[in-house]
Amino acid sequence: MSFVTRFAPSPTGPLHLGHAYSALLAHDMARAAGGQFLLRFEDTDLERSKPEYTAQVIDDLTWLGITWDAEPLMQSDHFETYNQSVEQLIAQGLTYPCRCSRKDIAAALAAPQEGVPHPVYPQICKHRSMTERGPTDALRLHMDRAWDAIAGMDLSFTELGPLNKGTYRLDKTTLTQTVGDIVIGRKDIQTAAYFLASALDDINQGITHVVRGVDLFEFTQVQVLLLALLGHRPPLYYHHKLIRDDTGKRLAKRDDARAISLYRSEGASPKDIREIIGL
Repeated sequence: MSFVTRFAPSPTGPLHLGHAYSALLAHDMARAAGGQFLLRFEDTDLERSKPEYTAQVIDDLTWLGITWDAEPLMQSDHFETYNQSVEQLIAQGLTYPCRCSRKDIAAALAAPQEGVPHPVYPQICKHRSMTERGPTDALRLHMDRAWDAIAGMDLSFTELGPLNKGTYRLDKTTLTQTVGDIVIGRKDIQTAAYFLASALDDINQGITHVVRGVDLFEFTQVQVLLLALLGHRPPLYYHHKLIRDDTGKRLAKRDDARAISLYRSEGASPKDIREIIGL
């Protein structure tokens, strides 16, 4: 089997050690398998994505010794493709418009949802029909209808990573109660949101192995569901450990103290970075 993987950062800030781990691991796996490594910029957030961050990512990856086998894909160049898939889901009757702000959602939640990567949407707008869609509404996937649409299908995905290795079948409880009615069309630019755009790009780029952090493992089911609704089979998945700070907290882009550029300015070498992150 061929091996094609990718590193897909959002150019909304500098790369940190966690990004370096993910990119280097995927790159090492691709080269060891005689496969391909691709670079994709998930820049659908036009407000926060900046050209200077894109340039810095390319510079940091090059410094780390990472090479890619095609021109980097910019998601902002493919809105029409994503929108076609959004329209396909609308035509299947699987969406509804949502006017909720983050403040509305927070107020509707009875209590913080510990252990859930993102709060499950409390279904405030679930009663609304697409005929009520306003120009600033987001689009959400009606998860109950989506589950009904795949009834009878034996849908599963294969996880190769050591943390959760195995075969996983799609589960209604996980999708409806843990994931919930995700946004698939963003209200600010009326295009596909992360879950859908990322899954579609994996198909369109011929990705065979998705290598990414274990924080996204729970959402693999919804991406497999979306692909099934659009007539695609999922790739293989490898969810790796996360790089954490001294307190055990997952690194984020706001953790400038762990930025690759800072290590570089202090004289670190690519080999030093590999040793720090355990590669």
